[in-house]
Amino acid sequence: MRVPHFSAMLVLLLFVSVNSEAADWPSFRGPSGDGLSVEKNLPTEWDSDKNIKWRTKLPSPANGSPVVADGRVYVTYSSKGGSKRTLACYDRSNGKELWTKTVNAPASEKTHKTNPYSGTTPAIVGNRIVVWHGSAGLFCYDSTGKKLWKNDLGKVTHIWGYGSSPVIHEGRIFLNFGPGANTFMAGIDLKTGDTIWKQDEAGGSDTQVGSRYVGSWSTPVIANVNGEAQVVCVMPKRVVSYQPETGDIIWTVSGVPSPRGDLCYTSPMIKGNLAIILAGYKGPAFAFEMGGKGDITKEKQLWRFEKKQPQRIGSGIIQGDYLYMANDGPSTAQCINIKTGESVWRSRFSAGHWASTVYADGKVYSTNQDGVTNVYEANPKEFKLISKNELKETCNSTPALSDGEIFIQTHEALYCISNK
Repeated sequence: MRVPHFSAMLVLLLFVSVNSEAADWPSFRGPSGDGLSVEKNLPTEWDSDKNIKWRTKLPSPANGSPVVADGRVYVTYSSKGGSKRTLACYDRSNGKELWTKTVNAPASEKTHKTNPYSGTTPAIVGNRIVVWHGSAGLFCYDSTGKKLWKNDLGKVTHIWGYGSSPVIHEGRIFLNFGPGANTFMAGIDLKTGDTIWKQDEAGGSDTQVGSRYVGSWSTPVIANVNGEAQVVCVMPKRVVSYQPETGDIIWTVSGVPSPRGDLCYTSPMIKGNLAIILAGYKGPAFAFEMGGKGDITKEKQLWRFEKKQPQRIGSGIIQGDYLYMANDGPSTAQCINIKTGESVWRSRFSAGHWASTVYADGKVYSTNQDGVTNVYEANPKEFKLISKNELKETCNSTPALSDGEIFIQTHEALYCISNK
């Protein structure tokens, strides 16, 4: 049967829209900030030679992760000492460098030796690429590398450096600025770069308070809470929900601190109205129901565990009623029942994980610091390894899944892994 012209065009537009959404990985932990992908038939086996479409050498190490949009791959890196910080753009088909944009940064900005400068991930919407270079500022470029604006938000002074990534939602950028004494959440106009609102967070520290360390490297997420969009982030002492347009605090949940410090590296992990928080430096794990106003700690908490928690830096993914995590120390894969907080199973890995886990087509991808990506089933009954894939290069970056291919940034190179 002949399809009328209008119907055919509608089908074509729907097809293009769906496939464009599947193809792009435009921000930290993917399109929704949860590490989940709708991709099918991704590679599950590779090494330095097998299924490597291309490898492009990078000038210096970085802990940021690649993002992919409109046939291009973007990463960040910096010069030794961090005085020069770069956003680089590559052709996804062959790894050829298309352009770089480098900015000057204060030579005095501190960081830890395990956290190279340019440790954040860019974010992309349409023709705008946003990147945070710490004390050097927040920058926006178009896809040709033309600078559109810069916002100087202030200096980052924490002894461990910075690491939160910008998130874009409905024309606004949301950034967890810090850690340090100058810690705040900001809402910024994507078009102009103007700061729309700023909410200071008390209790930050540039060094440490006595024997306690203080800081949050958590990237915010956009949560749909009872039909309302909210910006949710883990700050050093509490979880905070912000109203996106005004920055007003909607609700808070306390309980992030532990005897070791007020620390968090992971993003909130969310399913429906359920939020799971995994604090840093072997801090507590807890869950609560989002919603309400003010301090909802007592009325909304579902479960909490404090003893014998692993060190957690990367974030996990939720499938069904289970959270799949790759912990840093001890290095383990872990499956947690999100309704009870009970650990269902654990399995040892060969090295610690700073990268977040990602998910596609029933499989979890976990890349460790030795550049080994373990692929295993999202199976709550048992740990079932599918493959162990070695690049033999240090890696703290989260993989990007895009149009049947996987992009990994190690401390030495950018890889495109493909079955094609």
